[in-house]
Formats: sequence, C-alpha cells, structure tokens
Amino acid sequence: MFQKILIANRGEIACRVIDSCRRLGVATVAVFSDADRAARHVAMADEAVHLGGPAPADSYLRGDVIIQAALDCGAQAIHPGYGFLSENPDFVEAVEAAGLVFIGPSASAIRAMGLKDAAKALMEKAGVPVVPGYHGDNQDAGFLAAQAGSIGYPVLIKAVAGGGGKGMRRVDRATDFNDALESARSEAQNAFGNPAVLIEKYILRPRHIEVQVFGDGTRAVHLFERDCSLQRRHQKVIEEAPAPGMTPTMREIMGRAATRAAEAIGYKGAGTIEFIVDGSHGLRPDGFWFMEMNTRLQVEHPVTEAITGIDLVEWQLRVASGEALPAQQDDLTIHGHAFEARLYAEDVPAGFLPATGRLAHLEFPQQARIETGVRSGDTISPWYDPMMAKLVCWGPTRAIALGSLERALVDTEVAGAVTNLDFLTALTRHEGFRAGDVDTGLIERDLDALIGDTGPDSATLALAVIGLAGLADPQTRGGMTLWQPLRRTIAWEGGEAMLEVQGPGAACVTIDGQRHEVRWQGDRWWVDGALRRDRIVHHDAGVSVFGNRNATLTPLDPLARSGAVAGTGLTLSPMPGLVKSVHVTEGQQVSAGDRLAVLEAMKMEHSLTAARDGVVAEVLARPGDQVEAGAALIRLEEADEE
Repeated sequence: MFQKILIANRGEIACRVIDSCRRLGVATVAVFSDADRAARHVAMADEAVHLGGPAPADSYLRGDVIIQAALDCGAQAIHPGYGFLSENPDFVEAVEAAGLVFIGPSASAIRAMGLKDAAKALMEKAGVPVVPGYHGDNQDAGFLAAQAGSIGYPVLIKAVAGGGGKGMRRVDRATDFNDALESARSEAQNAFGNPAVLIEKYILRPRHIEVQVFGDGTRAVHLFERDCSLQRRHQKVIEEAPAPGMTPTMREIMGRAATRAAEAIGYKGAGTIEFIVDGSHGLRPDGFWFMEMNTRLQVEHPVTEAITGIDLVEWQLRVASGEALPAQQDDLTIHGHAFEARLYAEDVPAGFLPATGRLAHLEFPQQARIETGVRSGDTISPWYDPMMAKLVCWGPTRAIALGSLERALVDTEVAGAVTNLDFLTALTRHEGFRAGDVDTGLIERDLDALIGDTGPDSATLALAVIGLAGLADPQTRGGMTLWQPLRRTIAWEGGEAMLEVQGPGAACVTIDGQRHEVRWQGDRWWVDGALRRDRIVHHDAGVSVFGNRNATLTPLDPLARSGAVAGTGLTLSPMPGLVKSVHVTEGQQVSAGDRLAVLEAMKMEHSLTAARDGVVAEVLARPGDQVEAGAALIRLEEADEE
C-alpha cells in the first residue's frame, strides 16, 4: 500500500478520497487554486500545494505542475478523482514517465474509450450491443444532417469526447439540426478541445442504467447496476441502486456485457459502462445498448458502495499498488437499496441556471451519508461545477430508502445560495418516481408540477416574518404596548408583510392579502391551527425557515441605494460568466425566441434569447467580456419606436 498520494482534484471527491486514505493510514496531499485556498479538501489533507489562478486551465488542468508537486512532496501516486485530468491519457503517461503511479486505468484503455465513435466500434467487435447511429469520421455538416435524416428523428448529437451532458443536443426536426450542431460543436470544443460529434437514434422512453466494473488489467468483475434516469439537461439529479424493475436474467446479461467490455481493453481500476435502455415495455434483455464508458470513478459511486459494502476508493488504492482484485464475482451480492441526491447551487425555476453565493448557514442531517466539499461560510465559486453535496440514503427496501432520502432532504438546511433542495424533495414525492416508473424524460414532462412544489408558500413565509421580527427568540417574544396590539410593516429584499402581535405567543401576518394566524409555545409553532415542525434559524444573511418548504428572508439595508430599474427591453446576464458570442448587431430586427448571445458559466453554455419581438437598440457586451450577474447585455426597443 502507498504511504502518500496526491489528489489531483478538488471539492467533494477530494474529500471522499481523503476519508478512505485516513482509514487506510495513507497520507494525502491536496492541490488548490486561488479560489480554493480555504476549501474543505485543503483543510482535511495532510499537506496542500498551490497550483495557480481560479480558472481550471491555470490550476487543476496544469498536469506538469501537479506531477512536480507530487514529486516534491514525496507522493508515490496520483489519484485523479473525476473531471479535470481524470480521463486524459497524456497526463497518465506523464505521471508514469515521472516514476509515479496513476490510480486508474492505463492510457491505452482511456484512449480506447475516450472517443465515443471509436468506443462503439470496439464494443461491436466485443459483442456488446450499440445504439443505431453514425459514429464515423466525416464531420461535414451536410453529411451529418443526411445521416440524421436516415436514422430518423428524434436524434441525439453527442460530442465524441467527454461527457456530463456537454456537447449534447436533442434534435426533433430537420429544420433545427444545423443550429443544434453548431451549438454542440462549440460547447464540445470549449469543454474538451475537440468539436467532433456523433449522431444517435434518440430512444423515446429511455432509461439510463449503468454497470459498475472493476478490473485488474486482465479480468474484471461487476458490482451490479445503478439507475441514473432522473436527469435535467442531460445531467444526473438522483441515482439509485439497484435499478427498479431489474430482473435477475437481465442483470446477469448486462453484467456479462459490461465485464466483456472492460476486459476487451485490459481495464484496470474502477470504471462504469453506461447503457441506454428502452423502458417502453419494461426491462428486456434485447432492449439495452452500449452508450459510453467512463474510465474513472463515477460521481454516483456511493450508491454502489451502500448496497455492496465495498469501498471503491480502497479497491482503487489496493489494485493500483499491485494487489490482485479484492473479490471474485461470486463474492459480490446486493443488500437493500440506496439513493443519492445531488444538491446543486442552481435556480430551478430559471431553467436550472447555476448560482453563486456565500453559504451563510449549512447543516446536514446525521441519518444520511454526506459527500461534500463545502461548509458554512464557504463561497460557491463561478469557476467550477455548482454541485455542493451528495446525500446518500440506504434502506432494506426501495420504499424505505426513498422515505429516508425524503426525510434527509427535508432536514437539510442551506441559506445564502439558491439551491435545488426543494426540487429534490418534490422529486422524492413524485408519484411515478415513487412507483419506480422512471425514464430520462420524467423531469422534462412534469417540470411545471415539480417546480410548482418548490419555493416557499405563504404560510412558510409567515413563519419567516416572525423570525425576521425577532419573535422567534424567546427573550424578545411578546409585544403588548399599552394594551394595544403592536402593528408594523416587516420588509425584506423582494417583499413585505404586515405583522400584528396580539399578545404573548400569538400574531397575525398578512402577505399579499393572505392572512395567517401564528401561535407558538417554546419551539412549537402553529400556523392557521396546523402544527408545524419547521426550524427558524438566524444567520448573518437574515433568517431562514427549514421544513417541508424552505424560505430565507434578507432584511433591507437602509443605507443601500437602489440601482436603475431595468426596462423590459434589457437582456440581463443571469449569472456571472464569460460572453462566448453575440449573435445580433445594432438595428437588427429580432423575434421572440431568437438567440441574442451565448454565456459560458460553470462549464456550460447558456443561450440568451429575445423575450419579445423588437429591434436591437444597443449591444452592451462583446465576446470575451467577463460579466457579473444582472449585467445588461442587449437592449431591445419596439420596432416602431423612434
């Protein structure tokens, strides 16, 4: 076993690796950018090395600097985590040339699976079923459009390099193909340095089921499957293991296909074979196809660990240090069911836009396994992926595990950043998901209903107003003055309410014409006669209510000067980011829905479109500009305005 390793990553995966290393007695070296000087993974590691600026290209993608840091610290191996350099074969070769061990597969195995088109051809030779599509070298736009037509719409355009939904576009009509191709290529070039794409048939009721494999370079075992069908924008939201509706026969066939794929490339370490499955008529052995292989540890690996009792990071370290596979296939069994929910800093109603902010308050429940790289007081940076944490819950049955996840989400407390916490809770209560009837289109189909279950309701806001008024503090509750009820306006950023304190332990709160009677005794609260189990928490950003619905109110700063009110013709940047491109010029007439500009933020591209018909009066940003959230980018005027 190694004595010391360097972790070439950040955030929750770096912390996760450190946890296993501590248990095994292995010392750890963290690396960090300017944005991560005070990060949790830096504090947890035995040593830490500064890499450079906050941009990944200036820090976590500097392979030569990382290798030199490992040599200088006396580390024997480098663990890549996932993302960044984890699937870069040139980095693997450089690590090994420096006399270090790369904790992962060989460069040749990564190359074999790194390009989706070549990987599919290889899998066909290995007898693994693949999705119908075009995986060739011809990248002419007209030729690709013709291939899409022959495959039949809808089709999926996918970058041949990388993953995580980047460089991926669904196209339903031939008239939309060229724009989607241009967008996918641009995003792929930015994310992976390779604009090449492939075209696949889009399965109408697809399920995303993947198989965890582990190899020693010669033979491989599988640790069963995970269902990752709950996705938004091609990125996973909640994963589970095992897959609902999976039969023993299909599990055996998929497992054999996955190990065949791993052994075909001499795979060493942890990897995942991802399959697209036709779920329209239940799970059938003839209804699954190879999609891609991730030659690294997956974000969702904890659900596999939960049902098998295996520490996959420990296995990585043991096999990389020269040990044989720790178990045979017959030694591996499934125990119970597990879910993982990904907590993101993102604005769900605004289209899952990434968000930033300082975490004024963060507390996780003890009943869940928490994988996180952030703490209270940390700042969510615009430079990296907005995932804050993963909540993992296990139970002897699927229903019990899902109930445990729902409870854990309700008990999670976050203030200071917009998150998808309420959205995740709404998903756990979705009737179809609870029944195991899932596919990758579930969120899109039911998005309006799911978003309708997010955000604070009026009763929750009433409790927050009580907290903002100081009545949640036992020392300040009350309010009788000269035997008259205390009545005053409580204002916060974005709203106000009328508060009437009617005596010790009783008040009325009126918000937007809706009146709520609030009573309290100790830490017990009643709103309109209903007992509430909400928690009211004060922090430096204001006051929050945590429960079935969450609310955070930030008091108005009386010294702050309000800025100019944006006119309806202004297109504002929804987040901090880089202006990737501008698609209009002054004087140009546009229609509602036309693309105005593309903003790059948190490793994704976001198209900004016209909210209405009009004429471009001003272009206020140029490609290459770094802008803050709320910055004006384009101003439209009515077509008949002078």
